[in-house]
Amino acid sequence: MTTISELEKNLNKFYIIDSTLREGEQFINSNFSSTEKKNIAQYLSDFGIEFLELTNPSASLQSYEDCKMITQLNLKTKILTHIRCTNEDAQKAVETGVDGVDILFGTSSLLREFSHGKDIDFIIKKATEIVKFLQQHNVQIRFSSEDSFRSELKDLLKIYKAVSSLGIDRIGIADTVGCATPYQVEYVIQEVRKVIPRQCEIEFHGHNDTGCAIANSYAAIKAGAKYIDVTVLGIGERNGITPLGGFLARMIVDNPEYVKAKYVLPKLKQIENYVSQVTSIDIPFNNYITGFCSFTHKAGIHTKAVLNNPKTYEILSPADFGLSRFISIAHKLTGRHAIQHRATQLKLSLREDEIKLLTFKIKNLAEIKKDFTLSDVDKLLINFKSNFNFV
Repeated sequence: MTTISELEKNLNKFYIIDSTLREGEQFINSNFSSTEKKNIAQYLSDFGIEFLELTNPSASLQSYEDCKMITQLNLKTKILTHIRCTNEDAQKAVETGVDGVDILFGTSSLLREFSHGKDIDFIIKKATEIVKFLQQHNVQIRFSSEDSFRSELKDLLKIYKAVSSLGIDRIGIADTVGCATPYQVEYVIQEVRKVIPRQCEIEFHGHNDTGCAIANSYAAIKAGAKYIDVTVLGIGERNGITPLGGFLARMIVDNPEYVKAKYVLPKLKQIENYVSQVTSIDIPFNNYITGFCSFTHKAGIHTKAVLNNPKTYEILSPADFGLSRFISIAHKLTGRHAIQHRATQLKLSLREDEIKLLTFKIKNLAEIKKDFTLSDVDKLLINFKSNFNFV
């Protein structure tokens, strides 16, 4: 198992590969235009993302043209493309001028039987051929198994040992159907690390079918992976993959200085709003960081503590993301500290007994009136201070 010192070291250096323009295109609502792809690429580059992964240029003529277009934008981020382990795909990839090529080959018994029909020895032989071709074109190279966690570990180790010995930059481990647990991810990565050269890095790609994508990505880093695949809002095939915002929410807790130094966090909401707009989806109320409830406090004991010290009930600071917290007070669970805070915001000076009376009245009205709002609370406070009848 990973020691505490090793864990701390691993958390100090990781890289994000954003696959919104590859995995994200496999989301049911995605049909990005060339302009939308350009905008997304620019937003993510400005945000500080280190790598963008694009759809296989062999997928369509437009995919090929868009791949070339994005490589010519001179973005700060490195441009990768994702291909099958075939000569045609590799040739198309290098023609586009990308910085790196991500090769994929299914390795589970299910995929070998029902998808491509090849055995382990063939996979190694073909991967070797494609890697050697790509090495002639001065691009970064990653080789990944597909459906890694339903593959036999001995098969994975055999493949990774052979392909990594060719001098590639990274190997990829993919939880293609979202079946892995954090314990499995940590174990497999540690075992793989033992058979590949030290200079060969590890990338993790985790689907979210069983809700473990973020936890699995975190476990991957703990175990020594340095590259994590994400998409904006987690969009992708089926339930998608590790979401960019959710992954950063996890990582900023452990290493806030590193995360804040690398990424322009206040731009996250802009990126998510744009992707939600062009895919015609709503950002969930409980979305990591940018959901409208993320920094909202309602219960009386919560609001009292948060008003005294936000760290009591916030592990993330909204200010880091250019956001603000909201203290909800127009409801039956409100407390006098929240009402006092609102009165202060309105520049109203009220005694403690007056605040208690108003809090009692607000609680009762909130139970009677379903559409009771902050405006109603403000009216009560202002009218009370002006000696109007607020009943």
